[in-house]
Amino acid sequence: MPKKTAKQPNNNLPSRPPVVVILGHVDHGKTSLLDYIRQTKIAEKESGGITQHIGAYQVEVPPEEAPKSRVSEASRGIPPRQPAGRDDFTPSGRKITFIDTPGHEAFSAMRSRGAKVADIAVLVIAGEEGVKPQTKEAISHIKKAGLATIVAITKTDKPAAQPEKVKTDLSAEGLIVESRGGDIPSVNVSSKTGQGVDELLEMILLVAEMGNLVADPSKPASGVIIESCRDPLRGPTATLLIQEGAIKPKDIVLTESTCGVIKRMENWQGKTLETATTTQPISVLGLEEAPLVGEKWQVVTDIDLAREKSKQKGLREQKKRARAEVIESNPEKKILNIILKSDFLGSLEALEESLKSIKSDEVTLRILEAEVGDISESDIKLAESARAKIIGFRVKLPNIYAQLAEQKKVDISLFQVIYELIQKVREQMAELLPPEIVRTDLAKLKVIALFKKDKSGQVIGAKVLSGKVEKGLWVEVIRGEENLGKGKILHLQHEKNDADTVGVGKNAGIFFQGNTQIEIDDILMAYREDKKRRTL
Repeated sequence: MPKKTAKQPNNNLPSRPPVVVILGHVDHGKTSLLDYIRQTKIAEKESGGITQHIGAYQVEVPPEEAPKSRVSEASRGIPPRQPAGRDDFTPSGRKITFIDTPGHEAFSAMRSRGAKVADIAVLVIAGEEGVKPQTKEAISHIKKAGLATIVAITKTDKPAAQPEKVKTDLSAEGLIVESRGGDIPSVNVSSKTGQGVDELLEMILLVAEMGNLVADPSKPASGVIIESCRDPLRGPTATLLIQEGAIKPKDIVLTESTCGVIKRMENWQGKTLETATTTQPISVLGLEEAPLVGEKWQVVTDIDLAREKSKQKGLREQKKRARAEVIESNPEKKILNIILKSDFLGSLEALEESLKSIKSDEVTLRILEAEVGDISESDIKLAESARAKIIGFRVKLPNIYAQLAEQKKVDISLFQVIYELIQKVREQMAELLPPEIVRTDLAKLKVIALFKKDKSGQVIGAKVLSGKVEKGLWVEVIRGEENLGKGKILHLQHEKNDADTVGVGKNAGIFFQGNTQIEIDDILMAYREDKKRRTL
């Protein structure tokens, strides 16, 4: 079995629900697995089926569930019984808090943060794909946090699924499952049929029991900020994970960057709460600003003292100054200014880190502002004055500001999927690069006659040895082994008639313009130069 990761228990303290982080590669079925458990179809609302920000949910597992019941029922065509998390479950059910994290490579910091606040990690691996780059990254986070681990091999209903190969791949990463003689439990699951879901829930509860997870309800409430945003209608909103104590409306919450009096608390389903306890994820209204993701929070008794302790202004100003600083190693580098807007701070953090990782020796990306919230008039005015582009991630552009942006000729791009946003910024940076000049050799000629020379150019006769010469091509003049220079074919004739092209084996009359003096028997290499847009 997996190792225990909890602190040494105080036997006088009550047990608490486990906090479970779901980790794995993008599109391996993490959110779909949670959806089956809580039956809410959250994944269908996500852009491209990809979780774009962290989510926290609490479900209730009914006691005495038969681990294989859903599998046997499904095999007989009987619809699955109601999943955990429904209101009609009895209070005697056992609770589990899940933290869902995005699998896209850009969200590494969010996955790391999820691992740090959890007790147990469920490593999700698609049976038909196996261990992928973000799977390896997730394993690294798990090992660093020292988490008890359960492997969930998903999509096992598909014919291409190879659970045993997945276990072999995991062995290469240092995770040995129980069936291979190790101490890591593994469960084959399917979010489509329900196979193995009950076994997974029971295994989570068993691992939690072994970990002796407890909490002190008498302590002032405290925990971690899981996510935050600035709702255009409701104001600053934060997702709190409670690690100690209980919290209720009118409590004063202090974080490292802000504070406030709780006006309203909701569970993950949007239902109003009068109280919330240990390991429960809640959404709160009433903070004066959206707190920074990953911050610690605590309930205090004095709002004035809380405001004094709040470091929000200094932290934000310092972050803004650091963002605006651009150290130029090359004064000739082009600069792309952007204003970044996002729906959640966690997503904003991932976007900033991803964009900063775009490297170029010729173009600098400068993020003038990175804020949570919909695009505003001030964003457009700043973009106009700084000649910046506005990039929005899952935010809105009100019609009145869209019209203003059009008047001010401010470029605004909106995105629902993070990798599409990153690709767009790459393209915008690449547009500032000078084009690549691509040469295509088209013909080889030998000079056989000299007719006329003046200040505007030289008229010559040449035989086409290979290829096809065209009017307007560049010409490289070669004498022996020496390249004398180049010029251009301004006019072209064949048998004293104007021509656009002259083919191989034929003689051509050429009006050559260039700084090189052509002589009999010189070789001319005719070629075309095309400009090609570069990419990063």
